[in-house]
Parts: sequence; structure tokens; C-alpha cells
Amino acid sequence: MEEFEVSEAAKKTKTIYISTIFSIALVLLMLGMLGLILVHAKNLSNYVKENIVLNIIVDEGAKETDIIAFQKELNGNPAIKQTEYVNKEVAQHNLTKDLGEDFVNFLGYNPLLSTVDVYMKADYANNQNIDALKKNIEKNPIVKEVVYQSSLIDMVNKNINTIGLIVLGFAIILLVIAVALINNTIRLAIFSQRFLIKSMQLVGATKNFIRKPFILVAALHGLIASFIAIIILLGLLYYAQKEIPEILILRNYTEFGFVLIGMVAVGIFITSMSTLFAVSRYLRLKIYDLYR
Repeated sequence: MEEFEVSEAAKKTKTIYISTIFSIALVLLMLGMLGLILVHAKNLSNYVKENIVLNIIVDEGAKETDIIAFQKELNGNPAIKQTEYVNKEVAQHNLTKDLGEDFVNFLGYNPLLSTVDVYMKADYANNQNIDALKKNIEKNPIVKEVVYQSSLIDMVNKNINTIGLIVLGFAIILLVIAVALINNTIRLAIFSQRFLIKSMQLVGATKNFIRKPFILVAALHGLIASFIAIIILLGLLYYAQKEIPEILILRNYTEFGFVLIGMVAVGIFITSMSTLFAVSRYLRLKIYDLYR
């Protein structure tokens, strides 16, 4: 009978620890995902800004050699990341693909003009720099018109700053919630061991002697939970990269490594500290308070 009770208690304790590990892993997973967003916020911002296109419509009478020379001149501008020359034939092919039918057969001619698409560097992707560049480009005799959406650029820059503040605030809130969740989970797990803690204390064990094994086990649980969270996070990123190829902009292994190390450190630190406080609390309690 006694062996059965010990076995049942061991199973119950094991179940509590397993649920604790997975609960901590889920919290660390959320922190890891948010950490990735925070450390790659600059990359995401640059990616959005550098995909704003400035369309330079070339005069119909311009020679191919003049357009290519003009493109080379643009590529030498420090504010420009890259340019792409789209001649009439390529523009026709792209529009036909989008429409699903050949509009030239209907119209009898190709009304499209050749363009040079300009992509700015992130630091120069604002209306002030683009307006200055536009005025300079329009001086070239082969340029018919320069088109860009100034309202879109303003909106992108304002929204990126707003989103950055929101994400930072959300990160702080989530970190507080994560600490509270892990702390409560640990306290519930230690609660089942309160009589063991008090029994050890009654037979003469010192407080540090009692705390040490609980903290070591908690640190191990934090380490296991962080590895589980990292495996899930890597799986989610692998799936996301297959579905959204553009997410490759997040492939900065140095920053990614810092996030993973941070997950492990946070997992071990919070579980250890929460266990320390929880065990210390039960060490201070009187015997009759354990039943409350």
C-alpha cells in the first residue's frame, strides 16, 4: 500500500513537471517570436522602404544606348540602391500576363513606354530626398516624366515609427506576462512539494541545502523548455520561409543567434529565480500554514 502511494505521488509529480516544462516552452516561444521581430525591426523597415519604386518614364524617341547610359549614371548615385530598365516589349509582356490577354491585338499597337524603375536606399527613402532626386532626373532630355506616390512614402515612414513603438510596448507587456505566467507555474509545481520541503527542514537540513536541488531541477527544466521552444520556433521559421520567400530578409544568423541564446538565458533565469522565491516562501511558513 505504501509503495502504491509513493508510486502515485511520483507519477503526479512527474506529470506536474512535464506540464510545467511545456507551459514554460510556450511562453518562451512567444518571447522568441517577439524577440525576432524586435531585432529584425530595422531589416523589416529597410525592406519596406527599399521596395518603394520610382518610375522614370522615358521619351519614346530615346535611343537604347542613351537609356542604358542614363541607367548607369543613376546606379552611380549614392541614394539609389538599384535600377531596372523595362523596355516596351517587357512592359507589354508583363501587362499581358497581368490582364490574361494580349491587349496589343485589340488596340493594334503597343501604347506603353519604356521605363527605368529606381529603388532608393532605406536612408534616402523619404519625400525630401526623392523630390530632390526627381528634379535632378527631370533635367535629362530623354526623361518624359517621373512618377512616384509621395503619400505612400509618407504613410510608410509614419507607420513604421508607430509600429515600432507599438511592438516595443507589446514586448514589455508580454515580458511581464511571461514572467508572471512562469512564476505562477513554478509556484504551483513547488506547492505539491511543500510537505517535503518542510520535512527536510524539520530533520535539520539547512535552507541552502534544501533550495539547491530544487533550483538545479528548475534550471534544467528551463533549459529543456527553451530547447523545445527553439525547436518549435525553427520549425515555424522553416515553414514560413517556404510559404513566404520574402522572409529570407530575416536570415541574419548573428541576430538570430542572440535571440536563441536569450531564450535559453531567460528560461533558466526565470525558472531558477521563481523556484528560489517559492521554496523560500515555504521554508518561512509554519507547519499549520501548509494546510491553508
